[in-house]
Amino acid sequence: EVQLQASGGGSVQTGGSLRLSCRVSGVTLDDYAIGWWRRAPGTERELVSCINAGDGETYYGGSVEPGRLTISSDNAENTVYLQMSSLKPEDTAVYYCRTMRYWGQGTLVTVSS
Repeated sequence: EVQLQASGGGSVQTGGSLRLSCRVSGVTLDDYAIGWWRRAPGTERELVSCINAGDGETYYGGSVEPGRLTISSDNAENTVYLQMSSLKPEDTAVYYCRTMRYWGQGTLVTVSS
């Protein structure tokens, strides 16, 4: 069974940083693409970023400001990360990780003005 466990969310002030983690079990991580999605209040779920853990190729959603959010993987730890810096209130959302058709539980990020 494929399971994903997202963690690392929290409440920060504008300009702060967080690192989200997604630990994956049930698959060999480097065989799959893993993505981070988020849902802000009153919006549809939005793709933030995804990574092909096998070759390291990455993709970022069109609304993501370059450089502030960075995806990476540690295949030995079966974990994908989303490093977030210079956080803004518009980053406030529940963040989810996904591989194939499997979704992890969300982790809440709240950025205050």
